[in-house]
Amino acid sequence: MERAAETGYNLPLCSAHIHNSHPTPQHCSMRVIILDHPQQVSQLAADIICSTVATKPNAVLGLATGSTPLETYRLLVERYEQGLVSFAQVTTFNLDEYVGLGPDDSQSYHQFMHSHLFSRADFCVDRCHIPAGLAPDLKAEGERYERAIEAAGGIDLQLLGLGSDGHIAFNEPGSSLASRTRVKALSAQTLQDNARFFGSEEQVPRLALTMGVGSILAARRAVLLAIGSHKAAAVRDLVEGPLTARVPASALQLHPQAMILLDQAAASQLENTEYYHRAEQAQRTRSPA
Repeated sequence: MERAAETGYNLPLCSAHIHNSHPTPQHCSMRVIILDHPQQVSQLAADIICSTVATKPNAVLGLATGSTPLETYRLLVERYEQGLVSFAQVTTFNLDEYVGLGPDDSQSYHQFMHSHLFSRADFCVDRCHIPAGLAPDLKAEGERYERAIEAAGGIDLQLLGLGSDGHIAFNEPGSSLASRTRVKALSAQTLQDNARFFGSEEQVPRLALTMGVGSILAARRAVLLAIGSHKAAAVRDLVEGPLTARVPASALQLHPQAMILLDQAAASQLENTEYYHRAEQAQRTRSPA
């Protein structure tokens, strides 16, 4: 797409990867891209999503909630309104939902996605999937969600945010790196971080249905966004720390095609920034395959 070409990044990273099974790690690996401003992080994320949909109009997208992807979603809506992209054939699976909140609750992720993205572009509501927080059997709901992802052919591109304690989705520190969609208790840090959305920490639900780390690693591509200095320690642990369940996001070190998009503040505790810049310059100037 023309808009994707503006960034100077080679998109998609491995074009065959959108259609085929996972590439081997020697062919694709985690890329760390440090950008000057938060807006550039959102811009590149939107470019990657639009490029994926342009290459595969019926792509399966894994989507995230929270404040970090909001600008990316605004840009996707803007490009849809400009006629640059259509999501009519796209299938989506959201990462998580609070247990106890129905789809009509103002704080549910159903409402979040409807308000910020689904109702503002040409998404087919029947192909937009979010875990059911009011399911009478939560274990069965997790299993059903995994079967639905499998039936859709798996996730082509998974968008991720990053918790300040290193969690991805609601996989809190200590989560199994092989986990699949199931119920998780939210950590004290997550309850504190999410209190701003509910008015007080006491009103934040204590449980969530979430894709597991294993579910996320099964996506063909993963793109994680982190913005702001309050994410810097988690970014450091994700990128340069050991692989550990104490930092669930560190599992992305195992992913054959993960991309970490950061602004300067989020990257401020990384030690190898010079290398990441040089590596990206090499990626941007490499000859087309």
